[in-house]
Amino acid sequence: MNIGFVGVGRMGANMARRLKDRGFHVTAVYDTNRATATSLAAELGCAAAQDLSEVTAASDVIFTVVTDDNAMRNIFTGSGDNLLVNARGKLFIN
Repeated sequence: MNIGFVGVGRMGANMARRLKDRGFHVTAVYDTNRATATSLAAELGCAAAQDLSEVTAASDVIFTVVTDDNAMRNIFTGSGDNLLVNARGKLFIN
């Protein structure tokens, strides 16, 4: 099972680390703060996705750990790039 994370601030990053430590395959992370995502990706040995649809493409399960309802709406319904691009069969956990 491939796992992706959107929102890797303190909570999201620690969730990703814990899953990795428990043997799960974290494949991609995304954050609006690119430096945060890049740093965590290097630590976990996974991709730092440049856009949301990359996380969906690389993952079977996607954890969303964002700040509020507006941010949640944007990652799922934003015009152009969003998590629902080619999302058939994917599991989203908030």
